[in-house]
Amino acid sequence: MGCGSSAPAATAPPQAVSGTNNKGRTNNNGGGTSINAGTAKETKNIDMALKRAKFEEEGKIKLLFLGAGESGKSTIFKQMRLLYGPGRSDEELRMFGVTARSNIVVAMRKLVILLRDSGLEGELDAESKNCAGENSMTPRKAYDELLKYLVEKAEPQNPPNTSGDWCGEDWCGESPRAGMAANKDAKQLILHHESIRVLWECNTMKKVWNKRASANVVDGHKEFLDDVTRFAKPTYRPSEHDILLTRVRTTQVIVEKYIIKGTTYEMYDVGGQRSDRRKWLDCFDNVTAVIFVASLSEYDQQLAEAENNRMKEALQLFYSIINNRAFSNSSVLLFLNKKDVFKEKLQYSNIADQEPFDDYAGPVGDFDQGVLYFIRKFKEQLVDEELKDTFIHVTCATDTNDMDFVLDTSTTIIRSDNLRRAGFLLAD
Repeated sequence: MGCGSSAPAATAPPQAVSGTNNKGRTNNNGGGTSINAGTAKETKNIDMALKRAKFEEEGKIKLLFLGAGESGKSTIFKQMRLLYGPGRSDEELRMFGVTARSNIVVAMRKLVILLRDSGLEGELDAESKNCAGENSMTPRKAYDELLKYLVEKAEPQNPPNTSGDWCGEDWCGESPRAGMAANKDAKQLILHHESIRVLWECNTMKKVWNKRASANVVDGHKEFLDDVTRFAKPTYRPSEHDILLTRVRTTQVIVEKYIIKGTTYEMYDVGGQRSDRRKWLDCFDNVTAVIFVASLSEYDQQLAEAENNRMKEALQLFYSIINNRAFSNSSVLLFLNKKDVFKEKLQYSNIADQEPFDDYAGPVGDFDQGVLYFIRKFKEQLVDEELKDTFIHVTCATDTNDMDFVLDTSTTIIRSDNLRRAGFLLAD
């Protein structure tokens, strides 16, 4: 039994009633009833409604987003909402605002630990000596504060800065939907935003950032850290771009419907972590198309929940999906995501240095050759069929203009492939 909605159940016919009433049921001596014209009309309307529901169900495109955790599939799902769905309510915006603040704190917590474990405190001391004024916030002072309150989680001694731009009621406040941990971390941002800014902007942190893969820091949160002061202000309301960058782990199956060019799309987003994948099976029935999302930039990263290369995990997962009999009559599209982060990483992280991909023979730092290499890796996972190039997209899920084109192209391909499979179009 799948996650998709089904046609309404047929309404039971009216039961026989003896005697006479004022609604038109009359005694036929045998104890039965005759149905008057009004009841016959109601039955006809029910039949028409059932036929209409069946037609709509058969014409609907069921689209399933799959991929490993943190590949960006939920971001693409949010792009669908941004491009084709309704706006966000204040309640939703507050949830994303609290979560964005929490994302900053989580990222900085990981980076502080990485700085400490990398033995870079000495470089931080040397850099801090060049900061003028005994009372100024130096990178070392910022580090010590964040180590104490974000890592060691000591109870804060001072209230948040309430002067200047920090006067007034905080618009985001707390959000029950964001969860207890996110709300707590969001408060830490307001308390320690200046220390986060100072440490983030120092030269030592730039070295730490280049090692972020070992700490599983979300690449997109660099934009949050670059603009941390804005997030800490009480007037902060998340922008559409903030929402796209916000990391909210998907643990439940999320379903949304959109009408795109006259066609109804029922879209499913599911959690990508291993512990969440058992829920996928409930969504496999009558799937029109699968969009499998893999992050190009994760070729040098390890899974958060297991000792396994993330790109290797994505390839194994793609193999299990593309060759699954449940999708033998479904279109499968491959989105190789985070192309912007991939391009930046190639400047200091060689593909061939990663054990699963030591057969890479292309030039070091070459974006195009790197992309082609991983496209070949994914194509090698197919057993019976070939993955057409038109079904592969290299994407940046947080770029709305890029995704507008990609999603428009993809929905056209899905509609056409659906008609071809149904026998209304000739095969290529």
